Amino acid sequence: MMKVLVTGGGGFVGSHLVEYYARKNYAVVAFDNLSRASTLDKVIGNTCHTWKLLKNNYADVELVNGDVRNFQAVRDSLKGVDAVIHTAAQVAVTTSLANPRADFETNALGTFNVLEASRLNDVDIVFCSTNKVYGSNVNSIPITCGAKRYSFADEEYLDGIPEGFPTDLCEHSPYGCSKLAADTYVQEYAHTYGLRAGVFRMSCVYGERQFGVEDQGWLAWFVLATLTSRQITIFGDGKQVRDVLYISDLVRALDLFLSSNIRSEVFNIGGGPTNTLSILELLDLIEEFVGSRPNISFSDWRPADQKVYVSNISRARKMLKWEPIIGPREGVKRLVRWFTENIELFR
Repeated sequence: MMKVLVTGGGGFVGSHLVEYYARKNYAVVAFDNLSRASTLDKVIGNTCHTWKLLKNNYADVELVNGDVRNFQAVRDSLKGVDAVIHTAAQVAVTTSLANPRADFETNALGTFNVLEASRLNDVDIVFCSTNKVYGSNVNSIPITCGAKRYSFADEEYLDGIPEGFPTDLCEHSPYGCSKLAADTYVQEYAHTYGLRAGVFRMSCVYGERQFGVEDQGWLAWFVLATLTSRQITIFGDGKQVRDVLYISDLVRALDLFLSSNIRSEVFNIGGGPTNTLSILELLDLIEEFVGSRPNISFSDWRPADQKVYVSNISRARKMLKWEPIIGPREGVKRLVRWFTENIELFR
């Protein structure tokens, strides 16, 4: 039986992976320091909801309260494991600006620890990277401005940003830098040590159990804020566009890599050009499904924010035989339903 360890196993993406492999009857280890739960507790009144869900519904899953910054804890947990999916991270740009050291230690050093432990234990690795590795270089692409969205004007990028897009000589934010350092290290361990490694540069993954807050998980945050009459701040003008990817489609892509014969590769992974939303368009969808619009204010653009980011998913389509299944309309509808059914968690 294959054994999989998921770092950040109590988080949004991590818990869905844990659940997916538990349902496939794999041996699964969920490794998490639960720091996200303490952060959420201050914002929305939630305490370890996802961790408890895994414990109550998947008795065979091994839950390890551990920190990726602790090398020995990571190495011990990886013994006997076939593959690790590394989702654990500091995930917010604003937090990285306020505390860049903690951001670096979690994202860069934490990933290095996972890599070293994987090398020493001969474990395959899948790393959850981010589109933020491209930084403000994306903003050098000419754009057009419509009534409710920006779009790339250069025909070269009508299918989105490819994996070979430049990452140098631009602004990133500390978060973008720490994730880029980690991303590069994963690739280097594949080249130098022959580690089997997949890097997935994710774009706006969303879905059930995403406890979005203002500085991370924008799509879920907008739905939650609308349902609970919270104030929303839009940084910029609301026309910024992202390709959005429903959580089950991401999980399927990561599993397809692990199930393949591919040794190492980098993938831009998102909804692609057919699954995009601007903030203003999201507000329209929320109003349709909820029946009301949130309280909105506007503020300055955040450092290195990208006005348009759309993933070119051609490589994943070709090499993994993968396509997104859940479009934005259906995905947002499911998210609204989940928040509505679990609204007491957020009172």
